[in-house]
Amino acid sequence: MFVNRSSQFIWKVTITEVHKAFGWIMSRSAGDTSNVGTLNALNSQYRLKSDVFTEKDLVAREPIAQFKEWFELAIQKGINEPNAMCLATATKDGIPSARYVLLKGYGKDGFRFFTNYKSRKGHELAANPKAALVFYWEPLKRSVRIEGTVEKLPVVDSDAYFASRWRDSQIGTSVSEQSSVIPSRSTLTALEEKMKVEYEGREIPRPEFWGGYILIPHAVEFWQGQTDRIHDRIKFRRPKTDEKPDGIMLHEGEDGWVFERLSP
Repeated sequence: MFVNRSSQFIWKVTITEVHKAFGWIMSRSAGDTSNVGTLNALNSQYRLKSDVFTEKDLVAREPIAQFKEWFELAIQKGINEPNAMCLATATKDGIPSARYVLLKGYGKDGFRFFTNYKSRKGHELAANPKAALVFYWEPLKRSVRIEGTVEKLPVVDSDAYFASRWRDSQIGTSVSEQSSVIPSRSTLTALEEKMKVEYEGREIPRPEFWGGYILIPHAVEFWQGQTDRIHDRIKFRRPKTDEKPDGIMLHEGEDGWVFERLSP
């Protein structure tokens, strides 16, 4: 409690009232009229100090095997769509955009996904073939960030994956000029019905405007959340020219990778 005594008046303010006032001032100064208390209450409890992610916890000294360990655990834990990943792209001028897509394969060569070549992300990847992926598995309090360059997959790979999809998904992909403006949903449903009739009893071919990409990573970061906000971050990356690991700040990995710990 604060007490201010003067010749004019005496006033008392509790610590709680100070906190409330400070929160209101900060929200107003930021132009935010939302309920700050509600947002603060959304803070999550992550892992405890006894459950940290250190360098000795790595299952491999290269990122793909480490990703496999975390990804398969996410599957085992029954996380819904553990292969959902945020794909961030940018125009040639650097204007970014992001959306969720599904991982459809990975290995030492990279991370694969499929989409419409004429979509916004398709146009951006054609002009600027650099992108980033982010996975977040909330029940595990873990996230993986991947940065790299993107290339189109061979036609044979796109054909094979398209053929493996449900028929309704094949039709949905074929009738959608993704990211284009349309007058209403009925526009799509009309095209859907027309295509069902046209290809009844026949195989649906992969449209030329749809296919796969592979992101070839040059950096992969593993993040694990800690309740005290001293989060764990271990980043694998390709070394710079003439860069030598010192075993303290920078560690030598496998398959041409190095890794380092980042401050949260």
